[in-house]
Amino acid sequence: MNTQKSYIPSPLLFVTELVRGAINLSTYLASFPLLSLVPRGDGHPVMVLPGFLTTDNTTYPLRYFLNFNGYEAKPWEAGVNLGNYEKLEGIIIDNLKKHYQKYNRKVSLVGWSAGGIFARVIANEFPDMVRQVITLGSPFMGIKDKTSIGTLTEIITGKDAEAMEHVILERASVPLKVPTTAIYTRLDGIVSWEMCKNPVENHTTENVEVFASHLGLGLDPMTLICIAERLSQPEDEWRPFKTTLLSKLFYQYPWNKVKHFH
Repeated sequence: MNTQKSYIPSPLLFVTELVRGAINLSTYLASFPLLSLVPRGDGHPVMVLPGFLTTDNTTYPLRYFLNFNGYEAKPWEAGVNLGNYEKLEGIIIDNLKKHYQKYNRKVSLVGWSAGGIFARVIANEFPDMVRQVITLGSPFMGIKDKTSIGTLTEIITGKDAEAMEHVILERASVPLKVPTTAIYTRLDGIVSWEMCKNPVENHTTENVEVFASHLGLGLDPMTLICIAERLSQPEDEWRPFKTTLLSKLFYQYPWNKVKHFH
């Protein structure tokens, strides 16, 4: 697990999350004509896992976007995400197997916040069924004292944050056996963006920064464009986003050291 010092999101970012999330929704609606120009999908199934305290309703815009662009986007059908992975694991696995068998193709997993933590665990348990994993603001490298809702998480789950790290994050933080893209934002007011990144990038593991609120990640045009580009890659021909022309033009920032993998 990550042992670096604790990071707590800015209180200002936290209290403005709802407003900024609403702005992301408006940009989603306004930019939809542009979003229709992203690379078309190949029809493979994509299961979308919602964040903590949310349901499939919050991922509907993201799933609509993916379905519109040629994917078979599926809800997780596990009700409210209360962080209780041990109770939801069976449902998630059954749905993964159902989609894999129905389409006879590997399933991509897109997980928002806590949903991304679950997606990573499932992908490592069933790598033969998973095509790739994309996480959106998912603090899979640690949550204790690193989020603005740590106390709320403990109240809802009835578990100490440190205990949760041992139960689920120890499994989520290990390197994946399938390609993975961790999308994060430094404007995150809910979780520590530092904990949402892969500590090491290589030929199948990467981090992509966008500018969005935590609550608006599944609506942000830059995030959606990145997701669509990642999913559009032919199976078994995955390459890092930083090698693409799109990333070189719009997703690289002066404070990030640019890495290219050959």
